[in-house]
Amino acid sequence: MNNLRPLSWVSIFRLGLVQLSLGAIVVLMTSTLNRLMVVELALPAVLPGMLVGLHYGIQITRPNWGFLSDSGGNRTRWIIGGMGMLAAGAWLSALAIPVMEGAFWPGFGLAIVAYAIIGMGVGASGTSLLALMATATAEHRRPAAASITWLMMIFGIAVTAVLVGKFLDLYTHSRMLVIVGIVTGGAFVLTCVAIWGVERAARIPALAAPEPMRFREGVAEIWAEPAARNFTIFVFLSMTAYFMQELIMEPFAGLVFDMTPGQTTSMSGAQNGGVFLGMLTVGIVATGLRRGSLRNWVVVGCIGSAAVLAAISLIGTTGAQAALVPAIIALGFFNGMFAVAAIGSMMALAGSGRARREGTRMGLWGAAQAIAAGFGGLAGAALADVLRRMLGSDATAFGTVFFIEALFFLAAAVLAVRIMQGRPNPARMGVIAGE
Repeated sequence: MNNLRPLSWVSIFRLGLVQLSLGAIVVLMTSTLNRLMVVELALPAVLPGMLVGLHYGIQITRPNWGFLSDSGGNRTRWIIGGMGMLAAGAWLSALAIPVMEGAFWPGFGLAIVAYAIIGMGVGASGTSLLALMATATAEHRRPAAASITWLMMIFGIAVTAVLVGKFLDLYTHSRMLVIVGIVTGGAFVLTCVAIWGVERAARIPALAAPEPMRFREGVAEIWAEPAARNFTIFVFLSMTAYFMQELIMEPFAGLVFDMTPGQTTSMSGAQNGGVFLGMLTVGIVATGLRRGSLRNWVVVGCIGSAAVLAAISLIGTTGAQAALVPAIIALGFFNGMFAVAAIGSMMALAGSGRARREGTRMGLWGAAQAIAAGFGGLAGAALADVLRRMLGSDATAFGTVFFIEALFFLAAAVLAVRIMQGRPNPARMGVIAGE
């Protein structure tokens, strides 16, 4: 590690362009194509929901991709290869739309294959990118690096959604395929240009283990590390809490406060604005002003999220609609603070432990996050449905789910205090089981 050259700010920005490209492609699947299936093809909403769930489920392979990038000694090729799979899968998923219109089952079969490829592409590219950042980012720059890359991803998602929506106003299948082709092709080219030479300039030593190791043995080795195992549990618990409100916040506003679709969409936009501010705050204060450890930022983000969720639960039962949007913005702010600090903590912990298995650790945590995203969203929606029938009150039902989510965040905060370092201590990295 003596010859390692930490990533410059320019290199970090270039890696952010890769994350931007990833977000630009994924939003096509989660937003545009989802709407086309439900509206233009008049298919049940559960079908695109199942396909998105498949993409999350496939990401359980993230440890495999991380292990391969560890063993190969060249993360760049996995980043580029994964982005190529992601681009190809996204275009195939777009092609499935006109095919389904003519023949449903062949088109749906194509969509299943396409979304599986998307999941593999996200896993290969995203895991290898995070592992590269964890390996080559200087300790004091990690909060800002996490903020920069995730803010750029959000920017890519927002710009792509707006532009694609604008150009698809006069919809035809052929027009849609051309636009998706431009986005996916452009994202792939941008990734290749942005990543080229970054890893080589950092002079990262060979990442292979001293002796060949099978995937199962490599994962077992990582799972045997208390720090890695405890952090995996933390990621699953906190991300379950993070995603529980994703599918129910807009229905809650519509059912309890009779807000229109336009109003709830604007509310979601305000929440994303809060996320942006929370991420920016951690990046500026933690890196620029060097105030607070990543553990402290994670804990504050979790406790703040829990407090706001409890407030939203109270707002629903008291009917204080004027306080809803400010509370939603506050929720986004603390969610963003927690998320970017957790990502920075991943980067710090990924390089700890034996054999420097950054990719395998990132893959393990990425798989936990993907499973939590699917589980959390489904659990929140299902629990809301059950409680609405049992309690006969929309406000009480949704409020109960938000309160349970708040408890999950508090539990994650307690776990973070126990397992994460306050300040980095290289001599102890990898042996931390709790502090």
